[in-house]
Amino acid sequence: MQLADFDFELPDERIALRPASPRDSARLLVVEPGAPLRDRVVRDLPDELRAGDILVLNDTRVIPARLKGVRLRGESRIACEATLHKRVAPSVWTAFMRPGKKLQPGDRISFGETGDRACLLGALDATVRDKGEGGEVTLAFDLAGPDLDAAIAERGAMPLPPYIAAKRGEDDKDRADYQTVYAQEDGSVAAPTAGLHFTPELFARLKAAGVSTAFVTLHVGAGTFLPVKTENLAEHRMHAEWGEVDVATAERLNAVRAAGGRIVCVGTTSLRLLESATGEDGVVRPFMDETAIFITPGYRFRAADGLMTNFHLPKSTLFMLVSAFAGLEAMRSAYAHAIASGYRFYSYGDASLLWRA
Repeated sequence: MQLADFDFELPDERIALRPASPRDSARLLVVEPGAPLRDRVVRDLPDELRAGDILVLNDTRVIPARLKGVRLRGESRIACEATLHKRVAPSVWTAFMRPGKKLQPGDRISFGETGDRACLLGALDATVRDKGEGGEVTLAFDLAGPDLDAAIAERGAMPLPPYIAAKRGEDDKDRADYQTVYAQEDGSVAAPTAGLHFTPELFARLKAAGVSTAFVTLHVGAGTFLPVKTENLAEHRMHAEWGEVDVATAERLNAVRAAGGRIVCVGTTSLRLLESATGEDGVVRPFMDETAIFITPGYRFRAADGLMTNFHLPKSTLFMLVSAFAGLEAMRSAYAHAIASGYRFYSYGDASLLWRA
């Protein structure tokens, strides 16, 4: 298929700059094969599921992965910014950097604020170890392990998606808003945004309705925001992300399926990980590895019966994924309805509940 097949017009005012409050008051568009579109609210989710179903959620925690710094080369000083992408060693991260073209292996970078929020230079310094073809830079920090984690947490800002960051700055409210209430495992540089809609009250209602929950971990990288640059989708390569499905969770999911329950993934990250962990026989197996799975129409789904997800960018890999799951024409109609009906798009926007075509 071609990139142009997944394009659509989205009015700028449909992009949400703040989340719904409370979280579960966001709108929910239900897309079911052979049925009319239905406008609901996220807190109605228990009514859309059946006793015996299971929700699979990504418990990754977003780290404040956007760092401002100064490139040091001799007497030269140039301001720069890094968005950490993936940890490859206790002291080493890959990152996307601006301005990237001026960086060279061996350059030193001091990260931290200046002015009113002055910090000690040298407390979070790194050396540019390598530059990759995809615009990635490998940073070797002077700190490692928990010490590096603490310094990043202190100096970093929440890595808001570009379509929000271009319109407003990150603030303290985003530290809570851009994190799920069930986040556990540090490592993501982007939120699993479908999960942002969940509240303790919603979890309690789901439990009362006989719907169980299971947690998996996929650390989302900054590559999720990169545009697809090839018109021929067969030429596109996804950035790999690390994920884990443990033994107990795999066994629970297989038991739910055997008992006639449905597996509903909360977010495309949960779905991509679960599909990576499931064999062609439909059996979910323990998984602890990187995945670069790229799902487009024609993909044969192995595990997920349902998907709860936000509304995605035109020509994005995520819109391709939902089109593979629910059908391209169905998603074109659903998105047209959502735009006309005032649904809010992207990370802080409303949600959809898709049933597999």
